[in-house]
Amino acid sequence: GGPGLAAVAFLDSSFLTLPEVADLLVVVFTIREPDQWLYFAALTTIGSVAGCWALYAVSRWGGEALVRRGFHERHIDRALEWFRRHGALVLVVPAMLPPPMPFKLFVLMAGMSGLRTVPFLLAVVVGRGVRYGGEAWLARRYGEDAVRFIQHGAAGLLWPAVVLCALAMAGWWLWRRRAGRAEPPAPPPEGRAGADVE
Repeated sequence: GGPGLAAVAFLDSSFLTLPEVADLLVVVFTIREPDQWLYFAALTTIGSVAGCWALYAVSRWGGEALVRRGFHERHIDRALEWFRRHGALVLVVPAMLPPPMPFKLFVLMAGMSGLRTVPFLLAVVVGRGVRYGGEAWLARRYGEDAVRFIQHGAAGLLWPAVVLCALAMAGWWLWRRRAGRAEPPAPPPEGRAGADVE
């Protein structure tokens, strides 16, 4: 039942890899009990968020050496720069996407970058909530067709979602840049101004 879904989602999001198992299970359980779709989605989300937090905590407390052994230095530095500039926003879209999106890498990078715990958890809750909630709702509405979509069509959403994420981040970056230019320069401290007048 629901606790089993939470356990599977925790394992998949932390130290094991069970591609699409949690997605398929939340759909199958919802097809069997359509009125419980929100319950199944919520417990799967809770389990996944807990697993992501465990991986994030390991990364914050010494996972940098592990990540740097497994990935190219240039890619790691670029990802860390994204987190320092955009914070938890970098996590939201990848958290929604199914494999082959390497979400665990984003979680590890979030810990390495020093991203604070509360923004991290909020981003993962939003992303995973949309993912599992959307799948459960589709299962409630479309039944067996939702299983076929997850097995064969979900991966096709990867690149469109990546493009949308890139466009959203570019728009946010431009907005911040324009807002920074529009701000008037800060007045000098009072003591400094008085000294100049004297």
